[in-house]
Amino acid sequence: MTPSKVSKRVIADRLEWIEKMVAEIRALPTDSYDSFSNESKNIWAAESCLRRALEALLDLGRHILAKSYGIGVAEYKQIAEELGQKNVLSEQESMLLRTLAGYRNRMVHFYHDISPQELYAICSDELDDILRLRDAFVRWIKANSDRIDNAL
Repeated sequence: MTPSKVSKRVIADRLEWIEKMVAEIRALPTDSYDSFSNESKNIWAAESCLRRALEALLDLGRHILAKSYGIGVAEYKQIAEELGQKNVLSEQESMLLRTLAGYRNRMVHFYHDISPQELYAICSDELDDILRLRDAFVRWIKANSDRIDNAL
C-alpha cells in the first residue's frame, strides 16, 4: 500500500458520526438504571449508538494508517497498536483504543453476554473515553495538515 493523503471528507464524516452517536446516547435517560431500563428501546439504542461510535473511531484510525502511512490493518486491535507505534496516539490512548476495539468485538460477536446494566454503566460513566480518542485524532489531524487532502 502506497501512502497518500488522508481524506478530509472521510475525517469529517467519521468525526460527525462519533458526535452524533455520543449525542444520541446522552439524550437517553441515564440519570438512573431504572429510568434507562424502563423502556427496552433505550437499551437497543444505547447498544447501537455505542457500537457505531466505536466503529467510526476505528474506521478513522484505519483510514489514517492506510492513507498517511500505507499500512493496511485487518483487525481492530491492530489499528490501536499501529496508531501508537506511529505516534498518532499516545501509549495510553493506544491502550484505551485497544480496549475499546476489544469491546466493539465483544458487542458484535458476544452480544448475548452484554447486559443492560453493563450498557447503562458505560453510557452513563464512560462516554468520555470515546471523546478523548476523538480529540486525540483531531490533535493529530491539526498537527499534520500537510497529510490531509482538503478536497471534499
